[in-house]
Amino acid sequence: MAWKLPIGAQSEAEGTHFRVWAPRADRVEVLLPDSGAMHSLTSEEGGYFAGYVAGVGVGTHYAYCINGGAARPDPASRSQPEGVHGPSAVVDPTTFAWSDSAWRGVALEDLVIYELHVGTATPAGTFDALIERLDSIKALGVTAIELMPVADFPGERNWGYDGVNLYAPARTYGGAEGLRRLVDAAHAKGLAVLLDVVYNHFGPDGNYLREFSLDYFTDRHTTPWGDAINVDGPEARPVRDFFINNALYWLHEYHVDGLRLDAVHAIIDDSATHVIAELAAAVRAQLPAERHFLLIAEHEANDPALVRGVDAKPQAGWGLDGVWADDFHHQVRVALTGEQEGYYGDYSGSAQDLAATIRQNWFFQGQRSPHLGHTRGAPASDVAPAHFVYCIQNHDQVGNRAFGERLHHTVTLEAYRAASTLLLLAPQTPLLWMGQEWAAATPFLFFTDHNPELGKLVTEGRRREFASFTAFSGATVPDPQDVQTFLRSKLQWEEREHGAHAGILALYRDLLALRRSHVALRERTSVSVKPVDDRTITLHYRSTQGAELFLAVSLGGVAEVELEEKDWQLHLDSEAVSYGGHGVPSLEEQRMRFTGARAVVLVRG
Repeated sequence: MAWKLPIGAQSEAEGTHFRVWAPRADRVEVLLPDSGAMHSLTSEEGGYFAGYVAGVGVGTHYAYCINGGAARPDPASRSQPEGVHGPSAVVDPTTFAWSDSAWRGVALEDLVIYELHVGTATPAGTFDALIERLDSIKALGVTAIELMPVADFPGERNWGYDGVNLYAPARTYGGAEGLRRLVDAAHAKGLAVLLDVVYNHFGPDGNYLREFSLDYFTDRHTTPWGDAINVDGPEARPVRDFFINNALYWLHEYHVDGLRLDAVHAIIDDSATHVIAELAAAVRAQLPAERHFLLIAEHEANDPALVRGVDAKPQAGWGLDGVWADDFHHQVRVALTGEQEGYYGDYSGSAQDLAATIRQNWFFQGQRSPHLGHTRGAPASDVAPAHFVYCIQNHDQVGNRAFGERLHHTVTLEAYRAASTLLLLAPQTPLLWMGQEWAAATPFLFFTDHNPELGKLVTEGRRREFASFTAFSGATVPDPQDVQTFLRSKLQWEEREHGAHAGILALYRDLLALRRSHVALRERTSVSVKPVDDRTITLHYRSTQGAELFLAVSLGGVAEVELEEKDWQLHLDSEAVSYGGHGVPSLEEQRMRFTGARAVVLVRG
């Protein structure tokens, strides 16, 4: 391996080299708990301490002691076998036998994302158990799995956004070797692996960074989690490098195919080049020839600069590949449910606004947001739709509801099938949430496994969060600390073969096969999006080869769609009996009549 992580523990012949940043320390020692031996590290320029310790092999537990203080895990630990409070372990990343030398990743234009939580995707909740489900995921027609954060966290169960060891894959999922086995197996089946990473904060339990340097954080900026991470103040260079090296680490040591960057708007950086833009440049500079590595940001501002190139005119961009565009989800949700609480109040759910959202890639492009009280967004219609990730549910939109209800738990299956068709045949990049493809019966709840003191605060906070909602409050909200809350969230894969679940699964497979096979959907360069009435929209694709595809979607009510041309052939109806619907209607020569939610696909040429 040509690239080497410049911090942490590096296994070498007959020993291990250690390096850690502790700029205000007078001395740093490596403690080997099994023997009690202490080894002093040498001060280096820039506040680093480093040294080689003979006889320390792979698997050896170690910790750092700053100025004679308590033993603490390595900030760049590759493994935390005893949990986030215990010692780190030496890992040699060069010994794994990769079988993916011919793998080049998945191009953005081919991306269909399947987001999942490792701990609840299977009964065992491990990387190895997930390998057994890859064939089913591949057969669905997606091209990438996206793992919710796997950086080690406190306790045995967590969403992952409370991670504190950013370089250590969670021990409860199978650790470093388990993640490597999963990535290698996914590549063998033609699936990319994207990793959700959190660079905007650290969890509250097990975060010892301040003992190494107070400069990891700054009170110049604040975030929902307290003091911001210091990426633009004094001593910020090593902090920026810590996160940039983490991205490179996943690329080189785990062969990961891309990162989903959590809440980038909460990474506050007033420097000339945002740390995420610098990270993107560093990754691009190290990519092997023809290797795809996708960087996709979650960012609430609807700022197209994120996905514009670094040489774009008149304004240079960050050079990212994609951005979550939640406006589509919100428009669909409001259209189907009528919800208007919180940020949903900014959306009408009308066909006019939904069509505008798809044409523009997002809805807010400079208008005032009543919910936020200020303007939001900028025009992005000049950017290719593939750069915008659409969904009708994800871990946030399901798990942040009090009872973890999925979309189909609150709308009819007719409406769910119609919305699913629109998602999978829209020109943007679709993201599916695990179990969505068969309308899973299980919820996805918010769960944690914190120490009793912190856990009590989390439980009280969760119930206080929903106290003002009329439908639920107080003790009716599931306790995040209760292990049953976690167990209830586990997928039941056997559902897929039975009843309505099987019909939904067949629809998803057929839609993704159509997206993959039809030339106009592969190109997605010429598409006209129009509202028909307040509940119905159409998408008309034309390929450079003359093939056409026409999609009409009604999200409810009665509507008629007039066809300007003849010779269309019915290709797919979301209400076909095979999908659990009520049967395919007759298609008049130039008119379709909708009664209720339905999606119809016509083709010609």
